[in-house]
Order: sequence, then C-alpha cells, then structure tokens
Amino acid sequence: MGKPLTLLDANALIAVICGEPAMEPVLAILRRGSTAMTTANIAEVYDKSSRRAGLSNARLAEVIEPLLEGPITPIPVDVDLARRAGQVRSAHYHRKRRPLSLADAVLLAASGPGDEIATSDSGVLAVAAKLGIETIELPTSSD
Repeated sequence: MGKPLTLLDANALIAVICGEPAMEPVLAILRRGSTAMTTANIAEVYDKSSRRAGLSNARLAEVIEPLLEGPITPIPVDVDLARRAGQVRSAHYHRKRRPLSLADAVLLAASGPGDEIATSDSGVLAVAAKLGIETIELPTSSD
C-alpha cells in the first residue's frame, strides 16, 4: 500500500479557486503532498465554481488542470468505487437530516486505511466519523 492520502472534498478546492476562508489550510495540505480527489468531486468543482464565481470552464481548466498534473492525484470512479459509494449513500443519506450527495458518497467510499478527508461539509464529517475515517475540518465558505 502507498502512503496515506488526504482526499479533498470539492469545497476544499473551491475555497482555493474562490479565495474562501479554507484557502490557506488547503494550500498547506497541498504543500504536504499525498493529496487526491475523486473525479466526481472534480466535476463538482467545475459545476459549483462556475455557478458560484461565474468562472468559465476554460478559466477553471487553467487553474484546475495543473493541480491534477502536480499536487492532486485524480481518483477515477470505476465500477467498484461506484458500488461502494452507492452503499455508503444508501446507508447514511436522509433527505432532511443528512443530504449526502453522490459526490460526497464517492469521496467517503474512496477513502482507504490511513487516509483522511479534508472538508467543511458537516454531513461528510458526520458520516466519516461513523465510518472511522480521519478528517480535517476546514472553515466553511463565507457565502
């Protein structure tokens, strides 16, 4: 097995792109190395950054793609990961109490032994605690 990873939730990278409160802690995580993101969370970064900050897909690619070639290792969503994510979501999702997105479930399912998840999402933090996954709680967005 390789070195344990720090898996970034979409909101972690969005904080860097949009200059939100979690930007500095996320940059420190990136400098440490051994950082990864699922491709589902990368899709969420494109979606939310475009809608929240009005950035074009071309501009987002200029910012995101170099990170995926350097400090962030992309984790593709294959059938096995998709199956595990479905199991996580079906076991922990509740429409009002815990609206866990599919991307959140993929993030949780991608975590392996010794890995940790960096997020400000209270639902992800709660489910990670139930699953015994270490976390880094990031500051929430200012919006």
